[in-house]
Amino acid sequence: MPKLARRITDTSPKNFGMFAKAVAMEGDLIHLELGMPVHDTPTHIKEAAIDALRRGEVHYSDLQGIAPLREAMAAKLRDVNSLRVDPSEIIVTNGLTQASYAAFMAWLDEGDEAILLDPYYPQHIGKIELAGAKAVIAPLDAKDNFRIKRNLIAPHITSATKMICLVNPCNPTGRIYDREELQILADLAIEHDLIVLSDEVYEQITYGGQHISIASLPGMQQRTITTFAFTKAYAMDGWRLGYLVADAAMIGPLMKITTNEVTHVNTFIQHGALAALTGPPDVLAEMVADDKRRRDLVVARLNQMPGVRCPEPEGTIYAFPEITGTGLTAQDAADRLLQEAQVVVEAGSFYGAQGEGHLRVCFGSQTAERLEEAMDRMSRFFNALENGNV
Repeated sequence: MPKLARRITDTSPKNFGMFAKAVAMEGDLIHLELGMPVHDTPTHIKEAAIDALRRGEVHYSDLQGIAPLREAMAAKLRDVNSLRVDPSEIIVTNGLTQASYAAFMAWLDEGDEAILLDPYYPQHIGKIELAGAKAVIAPLDAKDNFRIKRNLIAPHITSATKMICLVNPCNPTGRIYDREELQILADLAIEHDLIVLSDEVYEQITYGGQHISIASLPGMQQRTITTFAFTKAYAMDGWRLGYLVADAAMIGPLMKITTNEVTHVNTFIQHGALAALTGPPDVLAEMVADDKRRRDLVVARLNQMPGVRCPEPEGTIYAFPEITGTGLTAQDAADRLLQEAQVVVEAGSFYGAQGEGHLRVCFGSQTAERLEEAMDRMSRFFNALENGNV
């Protein structure tokens, strides 16, 4: 058999953390490790896709995405993200995953470097390495609420650096980076002529804080690839629908990747995305309000557990409690909660060294009743741990 391509053999294996451990287990497991929305996709979105099928929207269509959808996206970007873009500067993608993959493949070569802020989104590393480049980790400080500081990032920029990767709101920490923090990244990108890849999949799941797209800052639209998805806010994870926004000069290189990869996104499901953007806004508001209620439930319960301290996440569907007071490492705690409490949470260390001492707990993946049961199990475990009974 011929030898595998070097891009495969040289790429570090990436797994799905605790999900990979839990998937083969039996019993009444409560899964709080995956960011899979508990909500069903709203009915009007489903009906729009079904109607498109019935109309015969089953053939090839525009390689960048159907025109009405990109026009609706441009209007949303103007009104919500303060980005004035032409529909020709948007590519509809198979989820945010394909959008970020296209960015890495179009801009990174062997020997290039891309900076990730730690805690980071692990899937970015595999894509960076598939492009032949190297992921460079810039650690943020947990004691400073994982704020972006110039002195934590600038030392990691070298002549090989091509890109800075941002996830805002942040998975796993739940932070929404403020304008001052984003300006630090913008200044560094402009000074060193870097591309910024901004993952904004959680932009609409916020709890009072203001989300700002970094591309809206002066001088950043022409050097930022901003990626969005319908995955979380509209509970459309299985639809695999996202989009990227970039300056006109960037679209050609990105299209070389996306068209060779998938040609274009399924035609009929794009009509579901159009319905999501143009449909009643109260549907989205109700789902986010439900996420907030479940966030409040989980945060309150976690803060009652011995050795656990949990700040309120400003956005996303994740709590990121600190567990250093329990005496357990993040991985030990996650493993023991799985085995002894049958609750599946992710170790914070899965998201980088700065995540050590934390767990990522997804409150968006279960009903309130199941979340209460999960918190009861975790509470019993941590109380028994404190009392020396486990």
